[in-house]
Amino acid sequence: MQIIKYPSRKDWERLLERPVFGIQNLFTTVQEVLDSVKEEGDEAVKRYGLRFDKVLINELLVSEEEFAQAEEWVSQELKDALVLAKKNIETFHASQRFTGKRVETTPGVTCWQKTVAIEKVGLYIPGGTAPLFSTVLMLAVPAKIAGCKEVVLCSPPDKEGKIHPAILFAAKLAGVDKVVKAGGIQAIGAMAYGTESIPKVYKIFGPGNQYVTAAKQLVSLHDVAIDMPAGPSEVEVLADETANPVFVAADLLSQAEHGADSQSVLITTSEQLIEDVVGELALQLSELKRQELTGKSLSHSKLILVKDMEEAIEMTNCYAPEHLIIETKHYMEVAEQVVNAGSVFLGSLTPESAGDYASGTNHTLPTNGYAKAYSGVSLDSFIRKITFQEITREGLSKISPAIEIMAACEELDAHKNAVTVRLNSK
Repeated sequence: MQIIKYPSRKDWERLLERPVFGIQNLFTTVQEVLDSVKEEGDEAVKRYGLRFDKVLINELLVSEEEFAQAEEWVSQELKDALVLAKKNIETFHASQRFTGKRVETTPGVTCWQKTVAIEKVGLYIPGGTAPLFSTVLMLAVPAKIAGCKEVVLCSPPDKEGKIHPAILFAAKLAGVDKVVKAGGIQAIGAMAYGTESIPKVYKIFGPGNQYVTAAKQLVSLHDVAIDMPAGPSEVEVLADETANPVFVAADLLSQAEHGADSQSVLITTSEQLIEDVVGELALQLSELKRQELTGKSLSHSKLILVKDMEEAIEMTNCYAPEHLIIETKHYMEVAEQVVNAGSVFLGSLTPESAGDYASGTNHTLPTNGYAKAYSGVSLDSFIRKITFQEITREGLSKISPAIEIMAACEELDAHKNAVTVRLNSK
């Protein structure tokens, strides 16, 4: 990891840049695949599955027999863990239900909102170096609470043409309606346009590599909504001299192991903590299964020493991390000053892993600085709010002068007339 001490403010933007990997011809390739899926449907999905995933899939939809087999292959221990996680995710997201109130803005003028679920949603679940069965729960559970009528899930198959059994078990547990053996660009295209086997959806959720991210961005221009712009995963630990270096190193490594393009950042007021963390990173890294991949991620991760907590908080808000862990003496006071972050973990006993799996909050979060403008996935992500209004004659008479003068000044005579004819009616 890079160690940076007391950086000048003018260097912060450059210092806090995320790693960027070569994307030459990325969008050209993505558009080519999307166009083929749009024109050829299932055949294109199968052809690109053979090309990219090295497996030919004859039946794209997972069968009931495959679900039954998956349930047999998943250990009872993992099943119990998934059931616990689902319960906590349900509890937290159910608490977010919106209750619309009728508001009389003027006597005789009543306005209100009601929520309506997005009818058809698509979930993308990566299945590459780490099959993210936890993401199934994070997306499908709030979708079902919201009342989405059709939930379609796509995930890339392995070399035998099978989806990881834990992904299938989680999908069944969460109430997913259809599971498709397709990954990458072709899966995003299939959900955006619809094929013979795969329904067209109205909004696509889920993380993925740079090709999946680019595909989501392209289809969102005309065809379907997406959850948020997303990129490689990231974590920042904000710490002072009271932080436990063992915990800090573990937190930095937990995010670095996601992929070579992930980023881990420590911002601290303690030089001694940096020294201790460096030693701990070496010790803990040597024991990880994904040691080589994690090491690549650490090569562009950073340990940054700043002069005081005020500067540390300012730099944190500039970075806008996907995950923020605050390990300071007065962490609640620090947290009050955080305005840009996807999800925040408070105190030494709250690891980011808890939010990834089972505390109840959602782990689908804005990355790459988008936390300055985007929220993570919540129940609201799966609903729309429709406004209603009802006006009596008394109400119309009270607000009509304002409507008529505003419409006239905008030179929209028909707008004015829509009010005038009502006032003149008996």
